[in-house]
Amino acid sequence: MFLVEDILKTKGKEVYTTTPEMPIQEALQIMADRNLGALVVIEGEQVVGIFSERDLARRIIGKDACSLATKVKQIMTSPVTTVSPTDSIEECMELMTDKHIRHLPVIENNRLVGVISIGDVVKGILTNREALIDQLKDYISGTGYGR
Repeated sequence: MFLVEDILKTKGKEVYTTTPEMPIQEALQIMADRNLGALVVIEGEQVVGIFSERDLARRIIGKDACSLATKVKQIMTSPVTTVSPTDSIEECMELMTDKHIRHLPVIENNRLVGVISIGDVVKGILTNREALIDQLKDYISGTGYGR
């Protein structure tokens, strides 16, 4: 079974964050500089939200338009759906599909240890399936499983 921790081993555990009080212009600059689709919103050491391109897009076209001086806390998504390193990528895919979200902060022992995106999950599922196909081919050809 392919787990969240397997994704983090490959992509790394670096997470870019913002605070609830940061103006969205600054948060957007971080996202642009790092080519990110979202930032995890941290207050103290607690994850309190997630700020994504999607959050901004919905506010810009909504009736409650915002300015670049608007604080992240005013448009972030909260509460945040999170996962643990031991969750399967299939569980993550189901969560992301059901909740229509693209990013999942990874929490271990009440600490933020990473973030995974829908792209990471899809790539993980494909990698896992390719490995399974290779194992089955080896088994069928008699070159695997102790033969």
